[in-house]
This record gives sequence, structure tokens and C-alpha cells, in this order.
Amino acid sequence: MSHMKNIPKIKVAWNLWKEDVPTTRIAERLKVHRATVYRWITHFKKSGYFKTVRYYKGCKTHPRKKTKTDPITKRLVWMIREKHNHCCGEKIRYWMRKKYDIKISVKTIYIILNEKYKLRKRYKQRKYGEAPKGNYERDVIQADTVDFGEVYAFTYVDTYTRQAVVDLELGLEANDGYASLTVAKKRYRNVRLLQNDGGPEFKGIFTERVNELAKEHRVSRPYKKNEQAFIESFNRSLRKECLGWRKYARKELPKMKEKLEKYLKYYNNERPHLSLGMRTPNEIAKCRI
Repeated sequence: MSHMKNIPKIKVAWNLWKEDVPTTRIAERLKVHRATVYRWITHFKKSGYFKTVRYYKGCKTHPRKKTKTDPITKRLVWMIREKHNHCCGEKIRYWMRKKYDIKISVKTIYIILNEKYKLRKRYKQRKYGEAPKGNYERDVIQADTVDFGEVYAFTYVDTYTRQAVVDLELGLEANDGYASLTVAKKRYRNVRLLQNDGGPEFKGIFTERVNELAKEHRVSRPYKKNEQAFIESFNRSLRKECLGWRKYARKELPKMKEKLEKYLKYYNNERPHLSLGMRTPNEIAKCRI
């Protein structure tokens, strides 16, 4: 290995250093980078020659961990993205874990996607328009999902009153999104505009039937979380004050629903908001939920 080949050079570097030869001259003579010589000299000063040699003989003896992603995993990432309407990295990680039992980070997924797709350029070319803001009750509702392991929370927030609705589902597909839409409809009834991200749970039958709740529908721009600021804020509160950051199993769904029901009553009726002048959402709204 390369560090074993350097042992004779370390011996020469030791002798030259003891003779006060400049570091640059030592590097030129041994044909190594001067930063390498500086590291050797640091070891010389700290441990002496013999311990330095022993250190370099003992290091890097184990094989390095594999860092490149294998081609099969790459093909699965690309296939899932195509199959699920160009979904984001978070959703791809979900499908990789659910269907193929492969654990992969979102960062690695985007590295793989950038090998085949021009993600940033495509998003820049697409025109989404300015993010809407609610000016009255039921003007703009923001929707999102929160991953709790085997259970997923579909969250909705009125951006004007801050009234929140949450529906727990066991999947992250369009049918689950539509099931949550029917729950939101019972609470909000008529809404001018519903905004959500571009996840697969908000596509298919959800998009086809979204007019049952809202007259207009808008998809927020990718990587622009400020456009979903109200729902992102509520999601943090939901984790911090109610369900936490742990993962839940399916069998825990009844307990989650019971806990969530109590929290939503507290959130909508008792919890004051700084942005509402320390009033609760149901104090602002004419239609209480």
C-alpha cells in the first residue's frame, strides 16, 4: 500500500530534518508534497522517529468503505421517479424503503437524479406565479404531510385564521390524499384556494376531485418552503407539542387519533398565536371547527 512505500522516505525525511534542511527542500528531494513533510515533522516532534514509523505501518490496514452507489440502486431511483410523476427525494426514499427495503439518504438520491436529470434548470424554467396569502377566512388553505413511520399525517391550515385540520392515514398515495381531502371538506366546507406541494399523495384522484373543497388549486414551487410557511410552522408544532419526532407502528393508530383529537381541540380553542394578537384560531374565525 502507498503508506508502506513511504517508510523509506520517512527515514530520509527524519535525517534531513535533524540536519535542519528546510521543509521545501526535503519535499523536493523526496518528490512528495510539502504538506506531507509537514505531517511527518509534526509526528517527529510529538512521538519521535520509531513511533512515527510504527504509526504509518499500522494505519489504513482495513479496506475502505464502499462509497459509490451500485447501478441497480440508481436504476430503481430513476424508475420510481418516472413511475410516481417526478416525485421529490423524500417520496423516493419512502418508496425505496417500502418496496425494496433499501435505506438511502435524500442527499444520495438527489446526487443520483442529477446524473440523469437537469433538476435545477427544469425548475427555473417553470412558472408558478406569486405565492398567495389569505386575506379572509377560508381564502387560502395550505396542505402538507408529516411522516410518522408507518402512519402519515395529512395536515391542513387556514392561513388567515390558523385553524388546523389533521387526518391520519396508513399510506402516502393519491387515494390517501383524497381520503384526507374529504375530512378537510367536512371542516372547512368551501375554500377559495388550496395549496400543497408536488408529492404523489396530492396527485391523481386528489387533483381530479380537489374542486370538492376548493375553487382553485395551486402547487407550491419545489425547494421554496417559505411558500408553505404556515403549514410548515404547524407541522413543527404538531411534532413538538403532540406526536413528537418518533416513528409509529400501524397498531398505534387508535392511540394517535385519540391524542391528536385532544391536541386539535387545544390548538384551535385554547392555544394563543402571536401573529393573531394572542388570540386563538376559533376566536378569529366565524366558523368554528
